[in-house]
Amino acid sequence: MSEDHPRDRFDLVPDAAAETAFLDAWARGRLHHAWLLCGVEGVGKATFAYRAARRLLGAAADPARGPLGARRDDPASRLISAQAHPDLLVLERLVDGGKTKKSISVDQSRELPEFFSKSPSQARHRVAIIDAADDLNVNAANALLKVLEEPPERGVLFLVSHAPGRLLATIRSRCRRLSFPIWTPDRLETLVRDRTGAEAEDAAHAAVMAGGSPGAALALASGSTFEMDQLARRWVGGDIDRAEALAVADRFRGAEGQERFEALMERLIAAVKMRALEGAGGHRWADLWERLQPLPERAAGLNLDRGDVLAGALADIRRVQAQHQRMG
Repeated sequence: MSEDHPRDRFDLVPDAAAETAFLDAWARGRLHHAWLLCGVEGVGKATFAYRAARRLLGAAADPARGPLGARRDDPASRLISAQAHPDLLVLERLVDGGKTKKSISVDQSRELPEFFSKSPSQARHRVAIIDAADDLNVNAANALLKVLEEPPERGVLFLVSHAPGRLLATIRSRCRRLSFPIWTPDRLETLVRDRTGAEAEDAAHAAVMAGGSPGAALALASGSTFEMDQLARRWVGGDIDRAEALAVADRFRGAEGQERFEALMERLIAAVKMRALEGAGGHRWADLWERLQPLPERAAGLNLDRGDVLAGALADIRRVQAQHQRMG
């Protein structure tokens, strides 16, 4: 079974303290109706939500997999992985025509009242996961607020949030917050080596670049993302081959090309940021980092040619490299 999606991750424990706090509240009969899961993207918030959902929906406990561990072969676990459990509702951005929409719509959010108006069919609870609450548009957020104002009986909501400060204060105030700390580089390096079999140097690099996020570390250590990261670091390091750049840009067509473009720009921007933090000439690289950050979103919003955007970014990188050389 694939473990690319949080619903299929059984062995990753994002934060044992958060899981213990949740179990303690449940055991004492103080299970809050809404939980706001906060932390950097990729730190394991959605994974926690699915781990908690499995247990709330009756999956047998498996302590070997952490405080909220559940048996993978349990019928409830299987239904959740198959996206077929009648007592679980998941709201996330829809994919339309190969493109992921920018927000969770009000129509999706309006499914919540109807869902919670029904009694659980197979478990003691009904569970909804919103991944991520940051993606709710204004009307969808207001629809969610109505549900939070009238807590559903035997209903539990998990709101994943990478930036809780952007949520309505009235939503935040009606949730119990669980914060997920970033992982240490040592812990991330161990995770990458155990999960991917990466060499020590590659695992260490992924751990440093991941910014404390296990999801980002695993993605960085994967094939295509790792290759793009290596390419971006090589370009920022001064080895920009025009023919190679043109060949890369030629693969930016279509929906897959857009994903490839966005992934490469993400790694390119991250590599520039690392140069800014290294010291010598840092202010020039920092200025470049600020200029590059909005490019992917601008390219998508204005439907700019992705190859031209990459070419412009590489031209800016060359100029900063030249300035750095002249200044010694």
